[in-house]
Formats: sequence, structure tokens, C-alpha cells
Amino acid sequence: MINKTETLQRTATQPDAQAAQESLTSRVYARLRADILAGRLEPARKLKIEDLRKSYGAGASPIREALSHLASDHLVERLDQRGFRVTDVSGEEFNELRKTRCWLEERALRESIAHGGPDWEERVVLAAYRLSSVPWSKSADEYVVNGEWEDLHKAFHMALISACGSAILLRFCSQLYDQNIRYRVLSNRAAYRERDSSAEHEAIREAALARDADLAVERLLAHYSRTGSYLRDTFD
Repeated sequence: MINKTETLQRTATQPDAQAAQESLTSRVYARLRADILAGRLEPARKLKIEDLRKSYGAGASPIREALSHLASDHLVERLDQRGFRVTDVSGEEFNELRKTRCWLEERALRESIAHGGPDWEERVVLAAYRLSSVPWSKSADEYVVNGEWEDLHKAFHMALISACGSAILLRFCSQLYDQNIRYRVLSNRAAYRERDSSAEHEAIREAALARDADLAVERLLAHYSRTGSYLRDTFD
């Protein structure tokens, strides 16, 4: 017969086991997501559970849970009765993403310029400085994704629109940014050595802090369109 002490010990270990499982799933999710966004797991690649178990050192259950989360992020697709694959890329999807981002971020940037106070200005200045202090690529000879730069790049763009006054709008902009990362990585491979992204970011920052909404929006949309110009060559 199980005594009261054994029952309490067993009950106490259940939350610990659940927390460990959730933590493992989160780690696998983060690694898979990073590899997909960086292109190490290329578009349309079939994701076999057994292969992923070996690569990520995790069991089938956390792998499947992480893939399900990535499917919600639209980075992974479920295949009927055939598992998962990395979501493919296309010129059509990029154009739709870019168009929607331009619509939403134009409004968010105009609202931030109109209503942002000293705290907003400080966020923009600090985010721009941090981004400029980190190299775009890990290699000087070719484009190699720099995870630190990627994080700071998103922080800069989100700081620009952070005073828009709408948490929902910011959430949508953040989600669209994440979906666009794979396309920007593809364009960076074509644009490296040709594109001065630091100058583009500085021009956007200057216009935003000068409270020139029309010029800031013009430069932001041109920044996004330039990514598309390099991608067209890639898809062709």
C-alpha cells in the first residue's frame, strides 16, 4: 500500500516533469525556428522526426510539439499523413507580405512620430546605436547570418513604431516581420557588398526624430522595396 509520503512525493514530481518537458520543447522550438529563419533548414525541406531527434538531441514528443508551434507561426506546414516540411517561399508571398507590412507600418510610424515623447526618441536612438555597433554578416567575405544583428535589427524597426498607441498593431507588425526574415536573408545573400543597410537605417532614424513623417515613411518603404529588388533576381 502506498503511504501518504510516497503519494505526496509523486504528486510533487509531476509539475517538475511537466515543466522540464515544456522547457525542452521551448528550446527545440527556438533552435528550429532559428535554423529555418537563417535558411539552414531550407524552404520546402521535409522535416523527418527521426532526423530532427538526432540533430537536436530531443525525443519525438517535444519535436512534434515544437513543429506544431512553428506551424502556427506559418514557418512549417503540416502534410496530410506525411508529417511536416518547412514552408516554401515565393515571389507572390513576399510581395503580399511587403505590401501588408507597408500598409501597417506606415500608419504605426506616423502615429509614433505624432505622439511619441522623449522615451520613444530614446528607444529609437539606442536601438539604432546598438544595431550600428554589430556587423551585418559574420564573415567579411560573404554573407553569413549574424543572429545578434538580426535581433537588433528587429529591435530597431519595432522601436520606430513603438509609440503608435496600439498593442494589436504592434503585434501584427512583429508577426509580419518574423515571416519576412527568411526573404530578407535570401536578399542579403544577393545584396551583400552592394547594399549599405546602415546608411538606410540612419536615414530612416534621422527623418523620424526630425518628426518628418512623410520623409520617414518614404525612406522606410524604400528600404523594404530595395529588399524586393534583390529578391526578384533570386526568384528569377
